[in-house]
Amino acid sequence: MPRPLRSGVLNNPHMAFTPSDIVLCTLNAKYIHASLGLRYLLANMGDLEERTVLREFTIARKPQELADELLALQPSVIGLGVYIWNVTETTELVRLLKTARPEVKIVLGGPEVSHEWNEQAIVQLADHVITGWGDVSFPTLCRALLHGPQPLMKVLAGDQPDLDTLVLPYSRYTDDDLAHRLLYVEASRGCPFKCEFCLSSLDKSAKAFALEPFLAEMDSLYKRGARNFKFVDRTFNLKVETSARILQFFLERLTDDLFVHFEVIPDHLPDRLKALIAQFPPGVLQLEVGIQTFNVEVQQRISRRQDNGKTVANLVWLVQQSAAHLHTDLIFGLPGETLESFAAGFDRLHALHPHEIQLGLLKRLRGTPIARHSAAHGMVYDARPPYAVQQTAVVDAATVQRFVRLARYWDMVANSGRFARTLDVLLDGASAFAAFLAWSDWLWDTTGKTHGLTPEDLVDALFDYLSGPLALPAEVARQLLLQDYVGSGAHARPHCLRAVLPRPAEPQHSIKTRQLAQRQAQHGRRVG
Repeated sequence: MPRPLRSGVLNNPHMAFTPSDIVLCTLNAKYIHASLGLRYLLANMGDLEERTVLREFTIARKPQELADELLALQPSVIGLGVYIWNVTETTELVRLLKTARPEVKIVLGGPEVSHEWNEQAIVQLADHVITGWGDVSFPTLCRALLHGPQPLMKVLAGDQPDLDTLVLPYSRYTDDDLAHRLLYVEASRGCPFKCEFCLSSLDKSAKAFALEPFLAEMDSLYKRGARNFKFVDRTFNLKVETSARILQFFLERLTDDLFVHFEVIPDHLPDRLKALIAQFPPGVLQLEVGIQTFNVEVQQRISRRQDNGKTVANLVWLVQQSAAHLHTDLIFGLPGETLESFAAGFDRLHALHPHEIQLGLLKRLRGTPIARHSAAHGMVYDARPPYAVQQTAVVDAATVQRFVRLARYWDMVANSGRFARTLDVLLDGASAFAAFLAWSDWLWDTTGKTHGLTPEDLVDALFDYLSGPLALPAEVARQLLLQDYVGSGAHARPHCLRAVLPRPAEPQHSIKTRQLAQRQAQHGRRVG
């Protein structure tokens, strides 16, 4: 089995390259991400697997460097996974590859080229595109390209085989992957729901992998040392029997360093799952809960089925009765959603005290039905990836940019976990959203920055805001920030705390508490 190399390895001029007929490649957002899709392709190459290598890079690398490294492998076929986060860089990479070696066949796949591909520059540059699933269609295409007859069609619709016929990819994770990267796994594919902003709305249904072979693969990963498992299933808790078996599997393998992430339906949490979730200790289980909007009219408009009452009740139970880390999501810019109605939804969610609220801006992903609302609701989207909404009939462009800044500051102040005590004071009032928006507007007016602000910059800015516009006594503000700053384990010296910081700064949290927080921070961010 070919072993993937870390993206920097090929820079070694003394390394000997083994020619490979087929190269599977993608550009990840970060090194910590490991492509599950490429490993599915590799696992299902059959007799071509020995002639195939996998190469993963990051979007931070220069396209010319990547082209040189790929061509050094002397491939006949290069398959590239194309996503919303890498299409710009991958387009340039394909341009360089075809300029240097036009005879090398470039095959594209992935969600970004599976819909509305007609006028995409990257599709025009490539030789072939497989839309949808590529697990069996890519190997079939490679055999034709290597041995003939040559395919007549440029764009091929990927076959969707029965899941039980696929070779599972988990043995293709290397020991280096297990030690240093997030391991993506899936117990099912597809989604039965039709939320129009999501590509999964195009699925006819959700299909589950056979449970026993899947759990055997998870056990093999665990025995090899894997301790973090990020499930990419869109609806993990759709089938209670399957969900319960998987939760029990991990309960039987609890260790101090185990971390498991699931995306769950917010209004579907039967007692059997609650009983299992309640058994997980802190720092092990993370649940991603997509709320998106509490606005019933907007939910109906975008075909989102969600019982808000059950959603709230389940979140209350999870916060109060479980140790699961809750990562919740809201989307701004949905058709017909005003700033005021979004604020009401935010306040409703914030009052439930989830650990994180991820604030996202609506994106018009290629192929999603959300496009049908563009004319009626004045939806204007950026033509460039990631195709974020720029304005709507009820939210002007300036307000969208105001929200983008707020979301960035929310990540730095709230989701970072560094300012827990200060945040309670900052958000105090009739509306937590309105309070944070006021702080966000002030910070932007004061600094003109959304990036490049260090935690120390934020401490000083918060002190100025608390003791200025909020009229909090300076010493009260200082003591709040001191507790948060020392408790975070930071060791620099913000200007406003220099006179009161201990030397050296001693974290107030226990080592174990800090380790749990660090693990959740490391694993708790959504991938793209």
